[in-house]
Amino acid sequence: MASEEQMSAIKVDMDTIEVSNLNRQFLFRQSHVGQSKAKVAREAVLKFRPGIKIEPYHANVKDPNFGVDFFKEFNVVLNGLDNLDARRHVNRLCLAAGVPLVESGITGFLGQVLLPPYRLFIIHGCLVTYFLEIYT
Repeated sequence: MASEEQMSAIKVDMDTIEVSNLNRQFLFRQSHVGQSKAKVAREAVLKFRPGIKIEPYHANVKDPNFGVDFFKEFNVVLNGLDNLDARRHVNRLCLAAGVPLVESGITGFLGQVLLPPYRLFIIHGCLVTYFLEIYT
């Protein structure tokens, strides 16, 4: 358990807000369309949790700046990417960094949130293949 003053987060997202995001991404409003998701999300969260330190990056998580050393800085990684290749990339980096990954996302109409047991990591490609075989 940590106090709000001890909490910090980093948000990496290369996308900008589109009208189609507004019905499912509750931090964004019509006035945010065209702006950086990472930066607007930071501002929205700070309105109800002003003591949290949030560092936004309007960038691609696959950029070399976000390598193993970057991931080693975290106690846990929360992944909400919708790009399967990027999700696999983050999974590989978490494995290499030894950082637990909370994986969430969608593939078509399938959605999941997964919290692997401590020190047990998901090989994302195998998991997606498993779900697709079950539900298709």
